[in-house]
Amino acid sequence: MPTPTLPITNEKDLTNWGNFPRADAQVVTPRRLDELPAALASGGPLIGRGLGRSYGDASLAAKVVQMTQLNRFVAFDAQAGTITCEAGCSLAEVLDHVVPRGFFLPVTPGTKFVTVGGAIAADVHGKNHHKDGSFGDHVLWLELLRADGRTVRCSPNAEPALFEATLGGMGLTGLVTQACFRLKPIESAYIRQTRKRAANLEAIFRLFEENTQTTYSMAWIDCLAGGSRLGRSVLFLGEHATLSELPRSLQSRPLAARGGLKLDVPLFLPNKLLNGWSVRLFNEALFRTWRDKRMTLHYDPFFYPLDKIHHWNRIYGRRGFVQYQPVLPLEQSYDGMVEILEAIARFNQGSFLAVLKLFGDQRRGISFPMRGYTLALDFPVSESLFRFLDTLDEIVVRRGGRIYLAKDGRMKAKTFAAGYPTLASFREVRDEADPTRLFGSQLSQRLSI
Repeated sequence: MPTPTLPITNEKDLTNWGNFPRADAQVVTPRRLDELPAALASGGPLIGRGLGRSYGDASLAAKVVQMTQLNRFVAFDAQAGTITCEAGCSLAEVLDHVVPRGFFLPVTPGTKFVTVGGAIAADVHGKNHHKDGSFGDHVLWLELLRADGRTVRCSPNAEPALFEATLGGMGLTGLVTQACFRLKPIESAYIRQTRKRAANLEAIFRLFEENTQTTYSMAWIDCLAGGSRLGRSVLFLGEHATLSELPRSLQSRPLAARGGLKLDVPLFLPNKLLNGWSVRLFNEALFRTWRDKRMTLHYDPFFYPLDKIHHWNRIYGRRGFVQYQPVLPLEQSYDGMVEILEAIARFNQGSFLAVLKLFGDQRRGISFPMRGYTLALDFPVSESLFRFLDTLDEIVVRRGGRIYLAKDGRMKAKTFAAGYPTLASFREVRDEADPTRLFGSQLSQRLSI
C-alpha cells in the first residue's frame, strides 16, 4: 500500500492560547487514523496538537501533528455510561452528543474547546477534583501510537505503566489515537449554583472546608486586596439540578443545548490597558457586584463563562500573557498563598482572572494535582514579568508545590524537577516507549523532561 500524502503547512509564529511563546513549525494534518504512522515517518522531534488551548509551549515543536480532523465517535454505551471517540474530538463535541442523552463529562476544565487527546495529555482537572479527581481517573482505556509505529491499547490492566505515564504525560509517550471514558449521568443540563462572598483568605479557606461534600467549587479571588482584605473572594458552589429542582419554565426541555458564541474580541487590545490600577478597579467592581445568591443556570455559563467570548486572549495584547498556576500541599497552602498574594500586591502585578480551587489526591506520573489548593493567575507579558514569576517560583518550591505544565511557558528546569519527584520514574517509562525521543516539544526540551 502506498504511503498516504498528508497535508503539510509551514506555520510562522505558531502559538497556543497565551500567544506566548511562538514557534515556526511544520504542521502535518492526518485525516484518518491509518494516516498517522506516515506522520511519524520523517522523524522528529514532533508533538501532537489539538485545539491549541494549552497556554505555553506544550504543543509547540519543529513538527506538529494536528489531530483535530480525527474527531469521530466510535461507540456510546448508555447502559454502561461510557463513550469511545477519536482523540481529536473536542469536549464541546462530546457534550453536544451526550447531554441530550442524559450524560455529562466526568471532569471538565474551564473551556470545552479542548480535545479528548489534550485532556488526557494534560490530565485536566476541574471544579470537582476534590471529589472526582482529574480526567484520567475516568479513562477506561486508550490507544497509543508509539514511536516504533505500533498502536497499543493501554489501561490499568494492559500496559499499566505506559497508561499511567500517558495520563498527564504531555504527549511525550506517543500519540493518543482514541479513548474510552466514563460519563456522569444527569437529569438536566442545569446547575444549582450558590454564591458566597468571603472577606479574606482565612474566610475563603473556611468556606472551602465547610463545603467539601459539594460536587463543584471554585473561587474568584481579588489578588490585589491587602491588609485585612487580603485574599477576599467569592466562592461558587454547584450541583447538577434534578428534574424536580428545575423551575417550571425549564422542565419542558431539561436537556437543551446552549447556542454558540455571543461576543468577539476582533483585535488585540493595547498592552497598557491591563495594569495594576485597572485590575484594582475591575476587582473592586466585581466584588461589589457578586453578592451572596442562589440560582439555577445552564451548564455553559457555570463551567465555561469565557467560551462565550471568542478570542478573549486578545485582551492581553500582541505580546500575549502567561497563566501561572501553582498548587501547594494542603499543610502549606494557607501560608503559601499569603506569601504569593503579598508578593503580587507588592509588585503591583494584578491578575485580571484569578481562580482558587481545592484539589484531592495525586495519582500518577507528572500529572499536576496534589492534595492542597491551586491558584490560577493571568499576567500580561512585560519586561519585568519573568523576574517576578521567578520570585513566585521560589515560594512555590520552598513550600513543596509545583507548576501546571499545561499553563507553563517559562519555568526553569530546576523548578520543574523540584516540584515533580516522580520525574525519574516517568523518564524510565518514556525511555522504554520512545528511546530515540521522537516525541518532544519546546516544553519538554526547555524542562529537560
